[in-house]
Amino acid sequence: MEPAPVPPAPQKAGCMVGLFWIDSENVHLGTPGATATSEVLLAPDTLRVTGATAGEWPWSEVTALKVLGAPARSAALRWAGRAATVAAAALDLWVPASPEEMTVLIGTRGGADVEVLVQSGAASAYTRREVDLSHELLSRFVAGASSPAALSRWWEVRSETALLRSREREAVLEEWLAEP
Repeated sequence: MEPAPVPPAPQKAGCMVGLFWIDSENVHLGTPGATATSEVLLAPDTLRVTGATAGEWPWSEVTALKVLGAPARSAALRWAGRAATVAAAALDLWVPASPEEMTVLIGTRGGADVEVLVQSGAASAYTRREVDLSHELLSRFVAGASSPAALSRWWEVRSETALLRSREREAVLEEWLAEP
């Protein structure tokens, strides 16, 4: 007799805003997931990486933080991709794709740069503005002008899973950038 299949773990409630995934426990660059081999976690005091290139650095030791390969497309291309997916699903030709991978580059004082592969949280793609605003926020974290705590505070008030539209995500990013 074969053992009963193990049900998949429930998806943790969270929300994607720009290049960030926010949940009750962490602020991630990219999205967490069962297939993710590494994660980049942003805390008020530290930047932590799990997986093969595991490490933890206080923000004062981080000199650069960038995400390369974030899928960014115009609204027209994102909608065309969604329409093609719906059409393929209707014809029973659709096979769900894995999330696109992005490379997080972390520069540290006195150490070699670290590269970490993370999964994109965007179903089809981010807007170019989302990516730009996210990079601006990451630069502020590195400079000490902002903290990932703003993202955690936003989640604490919201604390519900939601799919925000691209303009809503951009507005939230702008709100975070306006905070001291």
